[in-house]
Amino acid sequence: MPDNVTSLFRNTAAHSPSMAALTRESDGSGPVDFCIPCNPYFPTPAMFEEMAARLREIVTYYPSGADTITAELCGLLQLPPQCVAMGNGSTELITWIDHLLVRESLAVPVPTFGRWTDQPMETGKRVDMFPLQEANGFGLDLAQYAEFIRARGTRAAVVCNPNNPDGGYLHKQQLVQFMDAMADLDLVVIDESFLEFADAEAEPSVVQEAMLRPNVIVLRSLGKNFGLHGIRFGYLVANPALAGRVRSMLPKWNLNSFAEHVVFMLREHGPEYAQSLLQVRRDRLDMASHLSALPGLTVYPSQGNFLFVRLPVGAEGTVVRDRMLTEHRILVRECGNKIGSSSRFLRLVVRPQVDVRRLVSGLEQVLYGTRRGAAVPELSTGTSYSSGTAAVDRLMNETNGAGVQGLAAQAAGAGMPLPAAVPMGGGTPVPAAAQAPPPAPAPQTPAPVPLPAPVPTPTPAPAPMAPAAMAPAPAPAPTPVPFAAPVPMPAPVPMPAPVPVPTPAAAVGPTPPGVPARGGLTAAQVRGMTAPPAPAPAAGLTPAPATGWPNAQSWPNAAGMDRTG
Repeated sequence: MPDNVTSLFRNTAAHSPSMAALTRESDGSGPVDFCIPCNPYFPTPAMFEEMAARLREIVTYYPSGADTITAELCGLLQLPPQCVAMGNGSTELITWIDHLLVRESLAVPVPTFGRWTDQPMETGKRVDMFPLQEANGFGLDLAQYAEFIRARGTRAAVVCNPNNPDGGYLHKQQLVQFMDAMADLDLVVIDESFLEFADAEAEPSVVQEAMLRPNVIVLRSLGKNFGLHGIRFGYLVANPALAGRVRSMLPKWNLNSFAEHVVFMLREHGPEYAQSLLQVRRDRLDMASHLSALPGLTVYPSQGNFLFVRLPVGAEGTVVRDRMLTEHRILVRECGNKIGSSSRFLRLVVRPQVDVRRLVSGLEQVLYGTRRGAAVPELSTGTSYSSGTAAVDRLMNETNGAGVQGLAAQAAGAGMPLPAAVPMGGGTPVPAAAQAPPPAPAPQTPAPVPLPAPVPTPTPAPAPMAPAAMAPAPAPAPTPVPFAAPVPMPAPVPMPAPVPVPTPAAAVGPTPPGVPARGGLTAAQVRGMTAPPAPAPAAGLTPAPATGWPNAQSWPNAAGMDRTG
């Protein structure tokens, strides 16, 4: 590809130019795409031929209403239509969730899908960012995340499972307990956009549990797992009140005719779809094995259809990205613009073996070859940062221990490269964190990340409250597995004292922890475990204790690294 193609990256507000833009600027054929996380095996060639034969009809006429398309999808998924809202891509649904249901603040682990941080900030909400630690393989510890939410007084929370860009996975039981522990929040969103590619357990989704709870939404994508990003369709599942509130705001024809045609094709192509997911999972293991053999490259465990990799010390992601495109016609996702990441990380989509061999060959030449100079310079020569890397490093440095900046500095000072990834559990490579130089002594609980989100007139967060043990109560079936022995949470994360800001007398502060949001019912009340509370007094409200939380050490590994197969 010509060198001027890389200028498209600097002229787009997205992380990468569209494939259409890249194709227009080249010789008419696009690059091999390791950037956009699409299923490469679905739809089948026969399905594409069928759509091509009906192209004139599809693009000429209006689609059916969203209710008709939703009813067909729910028939396939065995979900009640009143609990589902279909959108023109998951980003449309995220936008409406923010406008309708996020009242004042949102907690988000970072790095993650950018719209979960950008969308609420665009509408003036406070975004409380919980940093995922590189030293822990970017795994999300839900117990610590819950403590963070309590300490900040956050009113809504998001969990992406698997997470984008690292592919970290949380087991279903963990998420069910987290949802119950956060039953007093305004909203809990479980983003399962990439869950179809996971194979850590047979039934990983929490959609059934979400429908029983008054404040939980599960977001699902169709474009990613069906390999049809251009069609733009996704859906959410929630209790009828939440789903209906979002559904009532959507336009009559927010779903296009291509989306309708694909949904109605699925009933006849279920076996092909299931086979495509199995092949992606096999390819993920094969691709991780090949990438982990590259010197100094760290590959993180993933349950998505992508792999998160850390480049060798000294490699600059934007240089690698541009050279892979211009010299090898391969498009990769450089993650320097993701909060909580830096340009030393790439997200690489899982593709067939023939494409992976081309990717590995290109990386070998760019990272270690001599043509036009290698991307990995001698230690101590340094390299330039991408536009967002320096700011992101400052964000992570105070909390990441032996993380991005710490490991790089130690390796450079000792004149040694970072340890390569080692295989673990069924061939999935993980970073050899045990071989890294020991981090400097730090407090037992890391300090929270400085929060960059601007707030016009923030109110001081309520004092963190340790949850009390919930007395066991008989629960009708079906119910989540109750805690066998509730254990008090560890000490709350110490937070810097908030800067006092004058608050207007008429302003309403956040709902105290443990109190059902806006007078709603808790999950336990929905299941009939407790009676609804009497109306709260207008003033002097006494917060109820939060739901008990299990000991963090008793949970399975949050990143899925404990798998043996």
